[in-house]
Amino acid sequence: MPKIPPACWRGDAKRAIRIAFKLWVLSLVFVQLPGYAQLTTAQYDNARTGANLRETILTPRNVSTNQFGKVFTIKVDGDLYAQPLYLPQVEIPGKGKHNVIFLATEHDSVYAFDADTPGDAIWHVNFTNPASGITTIPAREVQCPFIRPELGITPTPAIDRESGTLYVLARTKESGAYAQKLHALDVLTGAEKSGSPVAIQASVPRKVMGVFNGTLKFDQLRENPRAALLLAGGRIYITWASSCDVGPYYGWVMAYDAKSLAQVAVFNAAPEGEEAGIWQSDAGPAADSEGNIYPVTGNGKFSGASGGRDYGDTALKLGVSRSGFQVKDYFTPFNQQQLNNDDLDLGSLGPLLLPDQPGLHRHLLITGDKAGNIYVIDRDQMGKFHSGNNSHAVQTLRVKGGCYGAAAYWNQNVYLSCTDDALENFRVENGKLSSEPASRTTKEFGNPGATLTVSANGAKNAIVWMVETKAWNAEDQFAVLHAYDATDLRRELYTSSQNLTRDGPGLAVRFVIPTVMNGRVYIGAKRELDVYGLLANAPKK
Repeated sequence: MPKIPPACWRGDAKRAIRIAFKLWVLSLVFVQLPGYAQLTTAQYDNARTGANLRETILTPRNVSTNQFGKVFTIKVDGDLYAQPLYLPQVEIPGKGKHNVIFLATEHDSVYAFDADTPGDAIWHVNFTNPASGITTIPAREVQCPFIRPELGITPTPAIDRESGTLYVLARTKESGAYAQKLHALDVLTGAEKSGSPVAIQASVPRKVMGVFNGTLKFDQLRENPRAALLLAGGRIYITWASSCDVGPYYGWVMAYDAKSLAQVAVFNAAPEGEEAGIWQSDAGPAADSEGNIYPVTGNGKFSGASGGRDYGDTALKLGVSRSGFQVKDYFTPFNQQQLNNDDLDLGSLGPLLLPDQPGLHRHLLITGDKAGNIYVIDRDQMGKFHSGNNSHAVQTLRVKGGCYGAAAYWNQNVYLSCTDDALENFRVENGKLSSEPASRTTKEFGNPGATLTVSANGAKNAIVWMVETKAWNAEDQFAVLHAYDATDLRRELYTSSQNLTRDGPGLAVRFVIPTVMNGRVYIGAKRELDVYGLLANAPKK
C-alpha cells in the first residue's frame, strides 16, 4: 500500500486511510499491464509519432475485406473531432473490468464506453444546462463553417494514467457570454475532481506606440482550440488559434498544474502583431524528454529576428520556469512574409519528433506548410531565421500539395499524406529524409490529405491507417477508411469502400485521427463512432 501523505494525519485519521486505500486501488487499476497498449494522448505519445507499436492482433495477413470490417457503431450526441482515447483493463466500480474508449463531442459531452462491445455508456457527462442558460456555441456566432452546427469540445483530451484523470477543454455559451473551461474528470466515473473546472483567463502586456502600456486579454469567442492537449512534466498545455482566420485572434499557449489546475504560465505568440495561431490541423504540440514543448504557429507578423515578440509561421521551442514561458529557440522559413500573404502558412502540419538519430543532427523535428514544404529541423539548433533561403533547416523537402494533419513515424520511415497527392513514405537516413519516397500509393487523395496512424508489433506487421475526410466546404461526405502495408504502400490491404453496405463509416468530419488498439480501429464521425476489427471477433448482436 502506498505511503499515506503526512499532511493527512493532521486531519481525520479515517479520511487519511480512505485516501491511502484509494491510491492503492488506483495503483492497481492503472498499472500498465504487460501486453496491453493504451492511448492517453493524441497520436499515441508526446513525440506525436502516430504509432502504436504494441498491436499484436491486426496484421497485414488478416486485414482484408474477407476477415476485417466494421463490427459495430456507437451513437453519441455530437460530432467527434477529438481522437478517441483508450485505457485497458480498467476496474469500474460496480461494473467490472473493461477496456475503455473515451469520447469527447462537440455537444460538450464526454463518454466512457466498453471498447469491445456495443452497449450503453459506462458513464456520460455533459457540460451544458439549457435550463440555466448554458449551451454549446452555435457555429454562426464564430462566423466559420469549419465546425458546425455547434462548438463544444474540439481538441483531443489527455489522460494522466497514474492519477486516473482525464483533462478536457470545453467551450460553452452561458447566459449570452462565452466561456472556455479546463475540466479534470475521474476516468472511473466522469466526476469532476477537486478544483475542477477552471475558467480559462489570461492577459499579457503589449506595446502601444512602442511602449508597454497596453494589455491584451484572452478572447473567449475568437480563440479556437484545435490542437490536442498536451500533458508533460506534471502540466497540462493548451493552445489556441481562431475559427477561419476570423479576428482579432492570437496564438496563445497556457500551462496548468495537473494536480491543482492552477495556471502556471501564459505565452502569446504575437502580442504586437495578431494571428500566429496554433492550428496544427488538430494534431498536438510535441514535448521532449527535457521538458521543452514544440508548438508551430501559422499566419501573422514575424519580428523575432529583430528583437520583437511576434512569431508568425514559426516552429517554437518553449521552456517553462517559475517566471513563465521562455522562447529557447525557433525556426522560421526565409519566405515567412510570402507564406503569410498567400495563406500558405506553416503549422498546417503538426510537429513530429523523431527518435534519436546518428550523426550531427541527433534530435530532429519535422513539420510542414500549405505550400508543400516539409522542414527537417535540428531541435538542438533550430536555426532561427535566415533571409534568402532555408539553409538554417537541416533539410527542406518539396512535395506536390499542401500538408495538413500530421505525419507518422515507424522503423526509420516517415509517412506523409498531403493534399492532391499519394500517401508516401520517406526513409530517414543520416539525419535527413530520402529525397524521393521509398514507396507511394497508386491512389492520390484530395484535400486535406490525412493524419496517419501506424500499428505494428514492434518492428514487424506494420500497417498504415488513414481516413479520407471531407474538404472544408464539402457537405454530407462519407468517410473512407484505408489500410496499407507499411513496407510497401503500393499494397492496399483494405478499404471500407470494398463493402459499403457492411463497412461504410458515418459522415466525415475533418482531420480524423484513427485510433488502433487491441485489434480494433476506432473512427470518429458525425454523431457516431465506427468500430472495425476482425469479423471472427465481432460481438454478437
